[in-house]
Amino acid sequence: MDWDKLRVFYSVAEAGSFTHAGVALGLSQSAVSRQISSLEEDLKTLLFHRHARGLILTEQGEILYHTTIDINSKVAAAKSRLVESREKPTGDLRITATIGLGTIWLTPRIREFVEMYPDIKVSLLLADSELDLSGRDADIAIRLRQPKQPDLIQRRLFTVHHHIYSSPEYLRLHGMPETIEDLDKHALISYGQSAPQYLRDVNWLQTTGRKANNPRQARMHINNIYGIRRAVESGLGIASLPDYIVGTESNLLTIDLGLDNPVFDTYFVYPEELRQSKRIAVFRDFIVARAKEWKF
Repeated sequence: MDWDKLRVFYSVAEAGSFTHAGVALGLSQSAVSRQISSLEEDLKTLLFHRHARGLILTEQGEILYHTTIDINSKVAAAKSRLVESREKPTGDLRITATIGLGTIWLTPRIREFVEMYPDIKVSLLLADSELDLSGRDADIAIRLRQPKQPDLIQRRLFTVHHHIYSSPEYLRLHGMPETIEDLDKHALISYGQSAPQYLRDVNWLQTTGRKANNPRQARMHINNIYGIRRAVESGLGIASLPDYIVGTESNLLTIDLGLDNPVFDTYFVYPEELRQSKRIAVFRDFIVARAKEWKF
Protein backbone atom coordinates (compact mmCIF):
# COMPACT_ATOMS: atom_id res chain seq x y z
CA MET A 1 0.00 0.00 0.00
CA ASP A 2 1.17 3.47 -0.90
CA TRP A 3 1.97 5.52 2.21
CA ASP A 4 0.75 8.76 0.60
CA LYS A 5 -2.64 7.17 -0.03
CA LEU A 6 -2.77 5.82 3.52
CA ARG A 7 -1.95 9.27 4.86
CA VAL A 8 -4.81 10.77 2.86
CA PHE A 9 -7.13 7.96 3.98
CA TYR A 10 -6.27 8.62 7.63
CA SER A 11 -7.00 12.33 7.24
CA VAL A 12 -10.33 11.64 5.52
CA ALA A 13 -11.36 9.13 8.20
CA GLU A 14 -10.45 11.67 10.88
CA ALA A 15 -12.20 14.61 9.17
CA GLY A 16 -15.24 12.72 7.87
CA SER A 17 -15.19 14.51 4.52
CA PHE A 18 -13.00 15.03 1.49
CA THR A 19 -13.26 18.82 1.82
CA HIS A 20 -12.05 19.03 5.42
CA ALA A 21 -9.30 16.50 4.80
CA GLY A 22 -8.17 18.50 1.76
CA VAL A 23 -7.85 21.64 3.87
CA ALA A 24 -5.74 19.78 6.45
CA LEU A 25 -3.52 18.24 3.78
CA GLY A 26 -3.29 21.29 1.51
CA LEU A 27 -4.95 19.37 -1.34
CA SER A 28 -8.06 20.00 -3.42
CA GLN A 29 -11.22 18.02 -2.74
CA SER A 30 -10.95 16.32 -6.12
CA ALA A 31 -7.30 15.30 -5.45
CA VAL A 32 -8.30 13.75 -2.12
CA SER A 33 -11.22 11.93 -3.73
CA ARG A 34 -8.95 10.52 -6.45
CA GLN A 35 -6.45 9.23 -3.85
CA ILE A 36 -9.20 7.43 -1.92
CA SER A 37 -10.68 5.94 -5.09
CA SER A 38 -7.22 4.75 -6.15
CA LEU A 39 -6.62 3.17 -2.71
CA GLU A 40 -9.99 1.40 -2.87
CA GLU A 41 -9.09 0.14 -6.33
CA ASP A 42 -5.70 -1.11 -5.07
CA LEU A 43 -7.35 -2.95 -2.17
CA LYS A 44 -10.36 -4.02 -4.22
CA THR A 45 -12.69 -3.01 -1.43
CA LEU A 46 -14.92 -0.09 -0.48
CA LEU A 47 -13.57 1.96 2.40
CA PHE A 48 -16.27 4.64 2.78
CA HIS A 49 -20.02 4.84 2.35
CA ARG A 50 -20.72 8.14 0.57
CA HIS A 51 -23.68 10.04 2.05
CA ALA A 52 -24.96 13.57 1.67
CA ARG A 53 -24.11 14.17 5.32
CA GLY A 54 -20.54 12.97 4.88
CA LEU A 55 -18.48 9.80 4.81
CA ILE A 56 -18.94 6.70 6.95
CA LEU A 57 -16.30 4.01 7.21
CA THR A 58 -17.19 0.55 5.98
CA GLU A 59 -16.24 -2.50 8.05
CA GLN A 60 -13.09 -2.87 5.94
CA GLY A 61 -12.48 0.88 6.29
CA GLU A 62 -12.65 0.56 10.10
CA ILE A 63 -9.97 -2.16 10.02
CA LEU A 64 -7.69 -0.04 7.88
CA TYR A 65 -8.41 3.08 9.97
CA HIS A 66 -7.27 1.41 13.22
CA THR A 67 -4.14 0.24 11.46
CA THR A 68 -3.35 3.76 10.21
CA ILE A 69 -3.90 5.13 13.73
CA ASP A 70 -1.12 2.85 14.92
CA ILE A 71 1.13 3.77 12.00
CA ASN A 72 0.49 7.49 12.47
CA SER A 73 1.26 7.21 16.17
CA LYS A 74 4.58 5.49 15.48
CA VAL A 75 5.53 8.02 12.81
CA ALA A 76 4.73 10.88 15.20
CA ALA A 77 6.82 9.23 17.93
CA ALA A 78 9.73 8.74 15.53
CA LYS A 79 9.49 12.37 14.44
CA SER A 80 9.49 13.45 18.08
CA ARG A 81 12.61 11.38 18.78
CA LEU A 82 14.35 12.81 15.73
CA VAL A 83 13.58 16.35 16.83
CA GLU A 84 14.63 15.50 20.39
CA SER A 85 17.94 14.06 19.20
CA ARG A 86 18.68 17.45 17.63
CA GLU A 87 17.44 19.58 20.50
CA LYS A 88 18.03 17.45 23.61
CA PRO A 89 21.16 15.40 24.38
CA THR A 90 19.85 11.86 24.63
CA GLY A 91 20.44 8.40 23.14
CA ASP A 92 23.40 6.10 22.50
CA LEU A 93 26.87 7.57 21.95
CA ARG A 94 29.64 5.26 20.72
CA ILE A 95 33.14 6.72 21.03
CA THR A 96 36.29 5.12 19.69
CA ALA A 97 39.90 5.96 20.53
CA THR A 98 43.26 4.23 20.60
CA ILE A 99 43.74 1.91 23.57
CA GLY A 100 46.37 4.10 25.22
CA LEU A 101 44.67 7.46 24.73
CA GLY A 102 41.27 6.02 25.55
CA THR A 103 42.43 4.24 28.68
CA ILE A 104 44.70 6.89 30.18
CA TRP A 105 43.32 10.23 28.97
CA LEU A 106 39.68 9.76 27.94
CA THR A 107 38.26 7.23 30.41
CA PRO A 108 39.01 9.22 33.59
CA ARG A 109 37.10 12.19 32.13
CA ILE A 110 33.98 10.27 31.09
CA ARG A 111 32.42 10.18 34.58
CA GLU A 112 31.94 13.95 34.61
CA PHE A 113 30.26 13.86 31.21
CA VAL A 114 27.92 11.00 32.16
CA GLU A 115 26.88 12.84 35.32
CA MET A 116 26.23 16.01 33.31
CA TYR A 117 24.13 14.17 30.68
CA PRO A 118 22.49 11.10 32.28
CA ASP A 119 20.20 10.56 29.26
CA ILE A 120 23.19 9.82 27.02
CA LYS A 121 24.30 6.19 27.10
CA VAL A 122 28.06 6.15 26.44
CA SER A 123 30.00 3.20 24.99
CA LEU A 124 33.79 3.34 24.63
CA LEU A 125 35.27 1.25 21.81
CA LEU A 126 39.03 1.22 22.36
CA ALA A 127 41.17 -0.14 19.53
CA ASP A 128 44.38 0.91 17.80
CA SER A 129 42.80 0.02 14.46
CA GLU A 130 40.52 2.74 13.13
CA LEU A 131 36.80 1.97 13.12
CA ASP A 132 34.73 3.07 10.13
CA LEU A 133 32.74 6.17 11.11
CA SER A 134 31.07 6.43 7.70
CA GLY A 135 29.84 2.87 8.15
CA ARG A 136 28.63 3.85 11.64
CA ASP A 137 30.90 1.43 13.52
CA ALA A 138 31.12 4.35 15.97
CA ASP A 139 29.67 7.85 16.23
CA ILE A 140 32.81 9.73 17.29
CA ALA A 141 36.53 9.03 17.04
CA ILE A 142 39.47 10.63 18.82
CA ARG A 143 42.31 9.95 16.42
CA LEU A 144 46.06 10.43 16.43
CA ARG A 145 46.13 11.74 12.88
CA GLN A 146 44.14 14.07 10.68
CA PRO A 147 41.45 12.18 8.73
CA LYS A 148 41.38 12.51 4.95
CA GLN A 149 37.79 11.46 4.25
CA PRO A 150 35.75 14.45 2.99
CA ASP A 151 32.55 13.30 4.75
CA LEU A 152 34.09 13.53 8.23
CA ILE A 153 33.97 16.65 10.38
CA GLN A 154 37.17 17.18 12.35
CA ARG A 155 38.53 19.41 15.09
CA ARG A 156 42.08 19.40 16.39
CA LEU A 157 42.34 18.79 20.15
CA PHE A 158 46.02 18.76 21.15
CA THR A 159 49.45 17.44 20.17
CA VAL A 160 50.82 14.23 21.68
CA HIS A 161 54.59 14.36 22.22
CA HIS A 162 56.80 11.27 22.53
CA HIS A 163 59.94 11.09 24.67
CA ILE A 164 62.37 8.32 25.55
CA TYR A 165 61.76 6.85 29.00
CA SER A 166 63.39 4.36 31.31
CA SER A 167 63.14 3.31 34.93
CA PRO A 168 65.74 4.42 37.52
CA GLU A 169 66.54 0.75 38.17
CA TYR A 170 67.36 0.06 34.51
CA LEU A 171 69.59 3.13 34.23
CA ARG A 172 71.37 2.25 37.47
CA LEU A 173 72.22 -1.18 36.07
CA HIS A 174 72.94 -0.24 32.44
CA GLY A 175 73.87 3.43 32.48
CA MET A 176 72.36 6.46 30.79
CA PRO A 177 72.63 6.52 26.96
CA GLU A 178 74.20 9.77 25.81
CA THR A 179 74.10 9.45 22.01
CA ILE A 180 72.04 7.80 19.29
CA GLU A 181 74.80 5.19 18.89
CA ASP A 182 74.47 4.29 22.58
CA LEU A 183 71.00 2.92 21.85
CA ASP A 184 72.72 -0.02 20.10
CA LYS A 185 73.87 -1.27 23.51
CA HIS A 186 70.52 -0.97 25.29
CA ALA A 187 67.40 -3.11 25.54
CA LEU A 188 64.61 -1.50 23.54
CA ILE A 189 60.91 -2.16 23.95
CA SER A 190 58.93 -1.56 20.77
CA TYR A 191 55.36 -1.67 19.52
CA GLY A 192 56.53 -3.88 16.66
CA GLN A 193 55.25 -4.51 13.17
CA SER A 194 51.67 -4.96 14.37
CA ALA A 195 51.38 -1.18 14.70
CA PRO A 196 48.84 0.34 12.29
CA GLN A 197 50.43 2.24 9.42
CA TYR A 198 49.62 5.62 10.94
CA LEU A 199 51.40 4.61 14.19
CA ARG A 200 54.56 3.20 12.62
CA ASP A 201 56.60 6.15 13.96
CA VAL A 202 56.22 4.72 17.47
CA ASN A 203 58.97 2.24 16.51
CA TRP A 204 61.42 5.08 15.76
CA LEU A 205 64.02 4.00 18.35
CA GLN A 206 64.73 0.94 16.22
CA THR A 207 65.40 2.94 13.07
CA THR A 208 66.78 6.35 14.05
CA GLY A 209 70.47 6.66 13.12
CA ARG A 210 70.39 3.29 11.32
CA LYS A 211 70.06 2.24 7.69
CA ALA A 212 66.54 1.29 6.66
CA ASN A 213 67.53 -2.35 6.12
CA ASN A 214 69.37 -2.63 9.42
CA PRO A 215 67.13 -1.57 12.32
CA ARG A 216 68.03 -2.18 15.95
CA GLN A 217 66.54 -5.34 17.39
CA ALA A 218 64.07 -4.77 20.19
CA ARG A 219 64.29 -6.86 23.33
CA MET A 220 60.51 -7.18 23.30
CA HIS A 221 57.53 -6.17 21.15
CA ILE A 222 54.28 -5.24 22.90
CA ASN A 223 51.29 -4.20 20.78
CA ASN A 224 49.79 -1.97 23.46
CA ILE A 225 51.27 1.36 24.52
CA TYR A 226 50.15 0.95 28.13
CA GLY A 227 51.77 -2.48 28.19
CA ILE A 228 55.02 -0.88 27.00
CA ARG A 229 54.86 1.63 29.85
CA ARG A 230 54.42 -1.15 32.39
CA ALA A 231 57.35 -3.06 30.93
CA VAL A 232 59.56 0.02 31.14
CA GLU A 233 58.48 0.61 34.75
CA SER A 234 59.50 -2.96 35.57
CA GLY A 235 63.06 -2.22 34.44
CA LEU A 236 62.88 -4.32 31.27
CA GLY A 237 64.32 -1.65 28.99
CA ILE A 238 64.00 1.71 27.22
CA ALA A 239 61.02 2.84 25.12
CA SER A 240 59.49 5.79 23.37
CA LEU A 241 56.23 6.71 25.11
CA PRO A 242 53.64 9.46 24.65
CA ASP A 243 53.74 11.90 27.55
CA TYR A 244 50.04 11.43 28.36
CA ILE A 245 50.56 7.76 29.17
CA VAL A 246 53.44 8.48 31.55
CA GLY A 247 51.64 11.22 33.44
CA THR A 248 53.04 13.15 36.38
CA GLU A 249 53.03 10.42 39.04
CA SER A 250 55.28 7.86 37.36
CA ASN A 251 58.90 7.41 38.49
CA LEU A 252 60.08 7.00 34.89
CA LEU A 253 62.99 9.18 33.83
CA THR A 254 63.30 11.04 30.53
CA ILE A 255 66.32 10.33 28.31
CA ASP A 256 67.27 13.32 26.15
CA LEU A 257 69.41 12.49 23.15
CA GLY A 258 68.69 15.74 21.32
CA LEU A 259 66.52 13.95 18.76
CA ASP A 260 63.35 15.04 16.96
CA ASN A 261 60.88 12.83 18.76
CA PRO A 262 57.59 11.84 17.09
CA VAL A 263 54.49 13.98 17.57
CA PHE A 264 50.87 13.12 16.79
CA ASP A 265 48.14 15.71 16.41
CA THR A 266 44.92 14.49 18.00
CA TYR A 267 41.57 15.09 16.30
CA PHE A 268 37.92 14.89 17.33
CA VAL A 269 36.10 13.34 14.36
CA TYR A 270 32.48 12.51 13.49
CA PRO A 271 30.39 11.95 10.32
CA GLU A 272 28.76 14.81 8.47
CA GLU A 273 25.34 13.18 8.90
CA LEU A 274 25.58 13.69 12.68
CA ARG A 275 26.27 17.42 12.41
CA GLN A 276 22.86 18.32 13.88
CA SER A 277 22.95 15.75 16.69
CA LYS A 278 22.72 17.36 20.11
CA ARG A 279 24.51 14.49 21.87
CA ILE A 280 27.44 14.88 19.47
CA ALA A 281 27.52 18.63 20.05
CA VAL A 282 27.57 18.45 23.85
CA PHE A 283 30.28 15.76 23.89
CA ARG A 284 32.36 17.75 21.40
CA ASP A 285 32.12 20.86 23.57
CA PHE A 286 32.96 18.82 26.67
CA ILE A 287 36.07 17.20 25.15
CA VAL A 288 37.31 20.43 23.56
CA ALA A 289 37.09 22.12 26.97
CA ARG A 290 38.96 19.26 28.68
CA ALA A 291 41.62 19.29 25.96
CA LYS A 292 42.22 23.01 26.59
CA GLU A 293 42.54 22.37 30.32
CA TRP A 294 45.00 19.51 29.91
CA LYS A 295 48.64 20.44 30.24
CA PHE A 296 51.61 18.10 30.46
